[in-house]
Amino acid sequence: MQKDIKTIEKVVIRFSGDSGDGMQLTGSQFADTSMVLGNDIVTFPDYPAEIRAPLGTIAGVSSFQVQIGQIDVYTPGDNPDVLVSMNPAGLKANMRFLRKGTTIITDGDAFDRKSLEKAGYTANPLESGELADYNVIVAPITSLTKQSIIHLGLDNKTNERCKNMFALGIVYWLFSRPLESTTKFLESKFKKKPELAEANKIALNTGFSYAESVELLPSAYIIPATVQEKGLYRNITGNRAVAWGFIAAAERAGKSLFCGSYPITPASDIMHELAKHKAFNVHVFQAEDEIAAIASTIGAAFAGNVAVTTTSGPGLALKGEAINLAVMAEMPIVIVDVQRGGPSTGLPTKTEQSDLLQAMFGRNGESPLAVIAAYLPENCFDYAYEAVKVAIEHMTPVILLTDGYIANSSQAWKIPQLKDMPSISAHHVQAQDGKWSAYIRDAETLVRSWEIPGQAGFEHRVGGLEKDPQTGMISYDPENHEQMVHIRADKVAKIAKNIPDLKVDGDSEGDILLVGWGGTYGAIETATRSLRKEGLSVSHAHFTWLNPMPNNTAEVFSKFKEIVVCELNLGQLVQLLRNKYPQFNFKQLNKVKGLPFTVQDLTDYVYQLTNKIPHEQLANY
Repeated sequence: MQKDIKTIEKVVIRFSGDSGDGMQLTGSQFADTSMVLGNDIVTFPDYPAEIRAPLGTIAGVSSFQVQIGQIDVYTPGDNPDVLVSMNPAGLKANMRFLRKGTTIITDGDAFDRKSLEKAGYTANPLESGELADYNVIVAPITSLTKQSIIHLGLDNKTNERCKNMFALGIVYWLFSRPLESTTKFLESKFKKKPELAEANKIALNTGFSYAESVELLPSAYIIPATVQEKGLYRNITGNRAVAWGFIAAAERAGKSLFCGSYPITPASDIMHELAKHKAFNVHVFQAEDEIAAIASTIGAAFAGNVAVTTTSGPGLALKGEAINLAVMAEMPIVIVDVQRGGPSTGLPTKTEQSDLLQAMFGRNGESPLAVIAAYLPENCFDYAYEAVKVAIEHMTPVILLTDGYIANSSQAWKIPQLKDMPSISAHHVQAQDGKWSAYIRDAETLVRSWEIPGQAGFEHRVGGLEKDPQTGMISYDPENHEQMVHIRADKVAKIAKNIPDLKVDGDSEGDILLVGWGGTYGAIETATRSLRKEGLSVSHAHFTWLNPMPNNTAEVFSKFKEIVVCELNLGQLVQLLRNKYPQFNFKQLNKVKGLPFTVQDLTDYVYQLTNKIPHEQLANY
């Protein structure tokens, strides 16, 4: 059959099936291959919360969505253009995301009576007419996969597990992707079991050949490479970027890196990644609980290391008392909170932005510290680095907020040169100069020095009891306590002199300013650009520094008629803004479903706010 190739700017693909169907691996391979070809990419893995959810059920569906483009993309897309569904449950779970005309590629072998019942179907949707509005491609994926590798003599279960590569082969043909990158990946992954590598390679090639030969697929598509800065790129998740940012900061500071953590979803991958890099003088301690994890981190900072701990919302709650100790002792530690749905155990694998108030105030007493929020997978590296720099140079704990969405998602990332990263200067006393104490401060920044234990002449103690501002000796004097409370607050507030201004994307003044923080950036930025194309006066401001806030915040707000704060919570940033800037009337757009904003969520709100009808409803961005 003649291969008709059409050029398109972008496409959104979702791979969906049981947790054991390898959808995360399949999606990430498609994303990696597209990045190698020069496409811009954003991914969104969506995991079931249950560790062993029943096979074939809606609860056990695992999905991986990726948007690739010739143009810049900031989100994994609202709605898939192509859904690859390995079973009835994968199809049913995703029907609400599909638009008319969506291409559905599914495994016809999976639609037996038992699987249909598990998914909640009373009739086979492939036969009932339910899918009449979609372009449905039913392929015998399981049976063809088994036939293609039966000669290798593997067991039936192993043969069936190769079906995800067959499906990937179909999608590779459909979007003109080469097989070489995945072939090399399989050879590396299964280098100790070459028969598995061979089985998966055969399945991949068989799926590609099947798509090329059947008449159900009359056209293939190509997405040209985007124009990017020259440099070395790789596909990176937010969690891995955080880990690498910490390693880079420790190298730049000339110190060992210590991570004391307790495993918790979705933050554990940071600890796992750091554990791979002992060659960079990285020390990882998997503690018995969250309290031990942060206690070890404080000890490591006291001993002069770059010290970090990683957790999610429930763990941050447990760490609260020890964070207070770090505030009181003025120890430079970084606490990463990869936010997830709460409260309590909540939604372990789903995203949310509901820990901001906990990060700001979740400790007893007046206990200020710096709070930063990364907003894309790629800049998790930059803000992990910045968190270390601020902690060391201002002798304060820093909370770095990410969320499950950007932690597990990935982007193409240009690898920086360490020599180009900002310097990190610790306040160490090199020689005793007259009378010294641990709490003598810089007059301008109020930052105390960081003395390493074991240095003659610099013996000292720090702790959780209030102390004299000069000698560090325990003090219960009421006037002294009030003075120290102000010193600790003023020290954090003074960080504002060293942070960038709040930036506005779009016009610096106008009708509507969409305000966000953290992982909502991609959806808000994409919506803003789409709305501006519609002729609406909409701009976007995104907070990375939450405590202290940028000095120009009030000036930015003053130039817009409407300010809409968009958050994946019930309104936490907006509470802080209303308290700090009461002169402005803030509107709010909130979503608490364990899912990120879609672009449509935001554009629909703005259309309603302005009482305007768009020139055309863009169903996918």
